[in-house]
Amino acid sequence: MSVTHVSAAAADADVLRRQDPEMAEILLGEATRQASTLQLIAAENFCSPAVLAALGSVLANKYAEGYPGARHHGGCEIVDVAERLAVERAKRLFGAEHANVQSHSGSSAVLAAYAALLRPGDTVLALGLTHGGHLTHGSPANFSGRWFDFVPYGVDAETGLIDHKQVRTLARSHRPKAIVCGSISYPRHVDHAFFRAVADEVGAYLIADAAHPIGLVAGGAAPSPVPYADIVCATTHKVLRGPRGGMLLCGGELAERVDRAVFPFTQAGAQMHTIAAKAVAFGEASTEAFAAYAHQVVANARVLAARLAEEGLAVTTGGTDTHLITFDPAPLGVEGRSARGLLAAAGIVLDCCALPHADVRGLRLGTAAVTTQGMREEEMAGVGALIAGVLRGRVEAKRAREEVRELAAAFPPYPG
Repeated sequence: MSVTHVSAAAADADVLRRQDPEMAEILLGEATRQASTLQLIAAENFCSPAVLAALGSVLANKYAEGYPGARHHGGCEIVDVAERLAVERAKRLFGAEHANVQSHSGSSAVLAAYAALLRPGDTVLALGLTHGGHLTHGSPANFSGRWFDFVPYGVDAETGLIDHKQVRTLARSHRPKAIVCGSISYPRHVDHAFFRAVADEVGAYLIADAAHPIGLVAGGAAPSPVPYADIVCATTHKVLRGPRGGMLLCGGELAERVDRAVFPFTQAGAQMHTIAAKAVAFGEASTEAFAAYAHQVVANARVLAARLAEEGLAVTTGGTDTHLITFDPAPLGVEGRSARGLLAAAGIVLDCCALPHADVRGLRLGTAAVTTQGMREEEMAGVGALIAGVLRGRVEAKRAREEVRELAAAFPPYPG
């Protein structure tokens, strides 16, 4: 497939090529890479051409520190309309009383949630990093681990499911100021009602880090944390298929605290082109077509997880409820980092991840991007077989790479 067909901004390609041919070549190379390999990284997706158009719009020129109607710079009349539209669409899409769409990333959204509810030194209960917790859930290398006292909970050694008994026991003994539910690699639905009950029992705030499942929530393919959590932190990319960025959802009683935690406490000027792109993505996610897409993402993940298990790979929790799959390739005689390298050579792009109760690295993948391309259950079964064939050494890298290239060409992310 020609690279001119894989760029959503093809009309601008000649301008960049004339002015900066070196960078133009880099962008075209990345477009080719995305269109000729399988994007199975769980945190990635393909934005629509409309989202990309908003990202590359004249709104990138506008400085808009503050909030609509209360900016610190003049000339914000139009961008105020754009941000209000994004906020209203987010509130309607997720059934939230308040939405802040200014956070630059998921991590900055979590930082703002902590800033709104906590003080340095407060105790926080969150999923342990080796069990699927995020850096912002207490990593000593992150602001969270430096500023707060994190107590980790984990998953059951046999089932791989969150250990609810341990969560309740730790909450009662440590009396945290906040409890965080959410993960970067937990493939099952989180029981938000359970976490709400535990938080109420010990007088804690409940923060839901829904960065990964929020797109499924938008499409009705996953339960919503909004009715249960005091603050929901999320990203606008991943399954939601918007621009890279973050957002927060909360009730009206916390709206002012959340807004002040974003601006002026954790960041200054809003990125108005990104906020406009978020609004476009929220509009797309409110359609029946997106709901069908979200359900297909889950269907594809379940078929892929089942095929990987049939091939002898150790799939965490035995399957998935979401777009996420984590598995240990050790049964096929290869460890995680080596497995990722073998698959990368074949054009299959995914991540390493920590596995609970093991001092080894497994693999994490997601089905959001390939589903956007139009792949369905049949293709997922084939991908699972190909992954196993590469890891077993039965399919050499050159042959696997050709199969991947042919499959990707049949499902271009940006058809011309």
